[in-house]
Amino acid sequence: MKKSIFLIAAVPFVLAATLPMIQSQDSRLQNAFRRSAQNGWIFIHLQGPPHQIGFQHGFLLSSEIQASFAAIKLELTHENKKDWPFFRDAAKNILWPHMEREYQEELKGIVEGLNVKGTAMDIWDVVAMNAFLEMSGYVNSLKKRDEATSADKPTFMAEHCSAFVATGSYTKDGKVVMAHNNWTFYLDGQHWNIIFDIVPERGYRILMDGLPGIIHSADDFGINSAGILITETTIAGFFGWASDGIPEFVRARKAMQYSASVDDFDRIMRTGNNGGYANNWLIADRKNNEIASLELGLKNVTLLRSKDGYFCGANFPVNEKLIREETDFDPHDLGISSNSRRVRWEELMAEYKGKIDVAAGQKFLADHWDTFEKKEAPSERTLCGHVELSPRGMKGWQEPYGIAGTVQAKVADAAMAERMSLLAAIGHPCGIDFKAAPHLRLYPQFDWQKDLLRDIDSQSWTLFTVAK
Repeated sequence: MKKSIFLIAAVPFVLAATLPMIQSQDSRLQNAFRRSAQNGWIFIHLQGPPHQIGFQHGFLLSSEIQASFAAIKLELTHENKKDWPFFRDAAKNILWPHMEREYQEELKGIVEGLNVKGTAMDIWDVVAMNAFLEMSGYVNSLKKRDEATSADKPTFMAEHCSAFVATGSYTKDGKVVMAHNNWTFYLDGQHWNIIFDIVPERGYRILMDGLPGIIHSADDFGINSAGILITETTIAGFFGWASDGIPEFVRARKAMQYSASVDDFDRIMRTGNNGGYANNWLIADRKNNEIASLELGLKNVTLLRSKDGYFCGANFPVNEKLIREETDFDPHDLGISSNSRRVRWEELMAEYKGKIDVAAGQKFLADHWDTFEKKEAPSERTLCGHVELSPRGMKGWQEPYGIAGTVQAKVADAAMAERMSLLAAIGHPCGIDFKAAPHLRLYPQFDWQKDLLRDIDSQSWTLFTVAK
């Protein structure tokens, strides 16, 4: 195991704004640029009206989009036992009619940029790719409708991510701190390495992490120029979905772009809620030092707010009615990932009350304490997720030793948010690398991933700031 580094002073920060730009004569790329990879991250600046932003995105990240698309396509078809035309059809007939024109235009622009670079993807490929996290809900909805004739088991929402937001007496300076690590398949997670700096024609400037080809963050860590910080963790075992709602990825992007308050975020995410990719959203407003938790089910939605406290996420649902009506979650089983990580968050919040800052956030995201077995043991039960090391896997999502867990991490405080900055680290923040070939030799049941799976090496924490 590599030695973990938590202290900010010891981390080699590299401002993305110092890296060289890629230039082009195409007028649609005016003000847009991509900078050389830094510690595994690619920084990209997009600016203009929706179609132009999309074109810039598709053009500047064409090869990365092609690679990410291949991984997502393989995952969706393998996990849901449906062919790719099924998801294209859902994109065209279920999702597209409920999308606002602004985001339709941006997606069309991505396709145009890809096609100019010779990447043969069309609009339904790109829409389905953007909705990949909520597509299992659509599959489940059809299974439920056809349950009298189908032997398929329902697909429940997988568990993704560990996160917290804190303020007031819990933080070192009394101001907001937010942190998040992204849990996913390593197959798609190896591509989750883009830092987007987006200056839209309307709305607020956005700094967020994300996947190439995706218009929202998808693991949802971002800051906007109105002073709002946003992240989330998935509600485990969730199965609600409504085909006539607005896709989750559209609402998530709109909320990142247009929210100037907790109320704005709440309103945007509730409007047209389709239950897709159901999350417990953590929000912070640095302007008035307020934090919030929006547990967004389909039928049950709960908003909690505080100016002195914390909210944590580890995929555990909170509202008892939501648990009963919209999940298969067992809140009493302390041996499952969500509950064991919830216990760990409570321990850390108590232990570090009054001392939480960015360095503490980095340390939390690398934590390996198993609260169920009372020992240091990286696995699916720890805040830094290592499903690939677990003989248990994660019920409903991953088999034992499944190739999934933490793929990157982010943290920011109020001062950083005011400067439109965030800290990010590729790979496990604990310093453990994932090596694909040895793992596949030990566990050949995952050979379906072998053609696309790559190593994920842990990288140093890096500071990113919007371009000047």
